[in-house]
Amino acid sequence: MPRAVVLLSGGLDSATTLALAIRDGFEAHALTVRYGQRHALEVERARSLARALGAASHRIVDVDLSPFGGSALVDRALPVPKGREDAAIGGDIPVTYVPARNTIFLSLSLALAEVLGAEDVFLGANAIDYSGYPDCRPEYLRAFEALASLATRAGVEGRPLRIRAPLLERGKGDIVRLAVELGVDLALTLSCYDPSPDGAPCNACDACVLRRRGFAEAGLSDPGNLPQGRGRG
Repeated sequence: MPRAVVLLSGGLDSATTLALAIRDGFEAHALTVRYGQRHALEVERARSLARALGAASHRIVDVDLSPFGGSALVDRALPVPKGREDAAIGGDIPVTYVPARNTIFLSLSLALAEVLGAEDVFLGANAIDYSGYPDCRPEYLRAFEALASLATRAGVEGRPLRIRAPLLERGKGDIVRLAVELGVDLALTLSCYDPSPDGAPCNACDACVLRRRGFAEAGLSDPGNLPQGRGRG
């Protein structure tokens, strides 16, 4: 069984990606990064999802980006944008963008893949229904894959690492339907950037808006995003 590293944040997209990797026959080793994010509850959701979906292993590593600031997700002095119109989401790079986050995460995945002898790294990046982050674009992922082939022993020995983003060109509704098909417990997933301490979603940030749109497009109710902001995000 081929091995793969799967970046698992605890959100809808990464959980679906983990389920896809397992369905496609990979021995999937999940990697979650606790990077000082204000929505750190997602780390516990990732732990639950890795167990529920049958990951071969799950590592949680700490790389605190909060001393750098520059993003509402790691600097509590910066408010998370809320109530933006659907048309505005993806039209610019919002303050929830964490500088170089995916580069850091993929570098950690690359290191783990070398140790495990894995030749594939999966992540839940999406370039359709997303917030316009530059490190979710296809050209970025291709460039990182090229870097990986030059920066690793495996690469120079003729075993280049593949960066797989199976949800990259899927709409949110399609992702929701796929998650259900794969048996992902969507009540465990957390998409909100600014949940309450008990995990209730704010229902107003970009991530909540995109999630709500996805469930509406799929014609399904969200088991993790109950009315009046109660329940799990």
